[in-house]
Amino acid sequence: MTSWEKVYQKWNTFQNLEPSLKSDLEKIKGNDEALEDAFYKELTFGTGGMRGVLGPGINRMNIYTVRKAVNGLANYLLVNTVNVKDRGVVVAYDSRYMSQEFAVETAKVLGAYGIRTHVFDTLRPTPLLSFAVRYLGTVAGVMITASHNPPEYNGFKVYNEDGGQIIPEEAEEIISSIQQTGDELLVPVMEREELEKKDLINWIGKEIDNAYLEQLNLISKLEPEAKQKEKDLQIVFTPLHGTAYNLVMDGLEQLNFSHVDVVKEQAKPDPEFSTVESPNPEEHQAFELAITKGKENNADILLGTDPDADRLGVAVKDPSGEYKVLTGNQLGSLLLDYILSHSDPIVLKSARMLKTVVTSELGRAVADAYGVKTIDTLTGFKYIGEKIRQFDSTGETFIFGYEESYGYLISSFARDKDAVQAAMMACEMAYYWKNQGKTLLEALDVLYEEHGYYLEGMTSLTLKGKEGSQQIAKIMEEIRNNPLTEIAAFQVEKVEDYLSSQRTVLGNAPKIETIELPKENMMKFILEQNNWVCLRPSGTEPKIKCYYGVSGDSKQDSEQKLASLKDKMEVVISQITGSN
Repeated sequence: MTSWEKVYQKWNTFQNLEPSLKSDLEKIKGNDEALEDAFYKELTFGTGGMRGVLGPGINRMNIYTVRKAVNGLANYLLVNTVNVKDRGVVVAYDSRYMSQEFAVETAKVLGAYGIRTHVFDTLRPTPLLSFAVRYLGTVAGVMITASHNPPEYNGFKVYNEDGGQIIPEEAEEIISSIQQTGDELLVPVMEREELEKKDLINWIGKEIDNAYLEQLNLISKLEPEAKQKEKDLQIVFTPLHGTAYNLVMDGLEQLNFSHVDVVKEQAKPDPEFSTVESPNPEEHQAFELAITKGKENNADILLGTDPDADRLGVAVKDPSGEYKVLTGNQLGSLLLDYILSHSDPIVLKSARMLKTVVTSELGRAVADAYGVKTIDTLTGFKYIGEKIRQFDSTGETFIFGYEESYGYLISSFARDKDAVQAAMMACEMAYYWKNQGKTLLEALDVLYEEHGYYLEGMTSLTLKGKEGSQQIAKIMEEIRNNPLTEIAAFQVEKVEDYLSSQRTVLGNAPKIETIELPKENMMKFILEQNNWVCLRPSGTEPKIKCYYGVSGDSKQDSEQKLASLKDKMEVVISQITGSN
């Protein structure tokens, strides 16, 4: 009997197995491929938490895998933080299947350790959870969400006492604690009635929402008189069946943006995300209904948030009257320019802009123009949150942080990407440029004229299951052991290996430099003419992603460079996988 079969038998013969999971297990009985995938390994707890398909098995999201993760978290907190039981943990959840149930299961495990849990009474956005950790002073936060993944997924994200996603060092200790837990089916829990009786669960109402909205109102760059004025900006908003509706609508009302039309078909939470192929504002199909409504109302700006409201997509009209969805890099550069141009020059002296290593270099060019230093982080907003925490002691000022995957943060009262903040600032920015007689696309052209035509892209290859994981590992191993020296006729000037923390500067006298960032399985090639390529396996999905950045003299020049890089890398990867 193989190892996965032993685990399957343990589950299959467990008398108290949760009924719906027992039923689901019965449905795949005899299907060795499905059973092996569900039981061959434990669901990966990565650098921020875990995410996976719902269902029975140790490689699935269910009450038992959640309980095991919480048990590990509880033991970690008891050893590494102070006043754990009194300060407690705050838990929020989104609109997905089993989200509320997993939130309660979290409280049931923590309660067994005497740790009090603050649980929101209804679904809430991820940035509100980040804010709540700081507002309540808890030792940690848990967000039950799979962000923009398909409906069959859910996830479990952990936040540290600063309100940021846990960093690798914290994750390693939590993972170690989880691994010491033992049998996931036997994790002790305290039932909900007992939790309430012993005051070990606190149901949170509107208090934190209201405190968050007070902070949100302060990020505006508008003068007090302008803030009170009703604004003639036509807005269409879709929360894509998620959690953003209340906070975004209340935030816009605070700033007197009164012309807001909501896509009604997508306004209510729906775990099936039934009107979209994917509830991801990065995917243009998610904007189809918003575009239809935008055309009906002649809207100036369309806003789309993902289910847990940490990502924002924006669409605006192009010269032909069609709506175009801005990339994360484009919107980030526009927001950065608006914020810096409306900030006190004295503040800018100590200001720092944070971006990831796969985010557009246009942001750096914009920041340089205002005398603001740019700091690069690894991919993932947890690293931006960690930097902000360091600023608390260094005297540096956080001014803006963003990543190419539609994540932005304007003010550090939250320590994770925040689509609510970004939605407010995007509307304010669109209102500003409208009063200058320009759309956001025309404002973007101004940046290109000043700094150069930057263009970025990303391709991803999905490789599911055990074999897929092996293929992804093979791609990275081959690229690492045989680094490219030329990509699409562009010479490689530097090779950055983030796993070994080494930067190799090529040329007649090659030299090795140290990369002062945490280790990560990622390779970046810096090419001539300010172009670059980066290869990185996803930490939350069975994908390997290839990021591209180019800079040209014109849109056409940049598009040609980008296309040639993509074509070449697709050939390279297909040769490694044997799929060409």
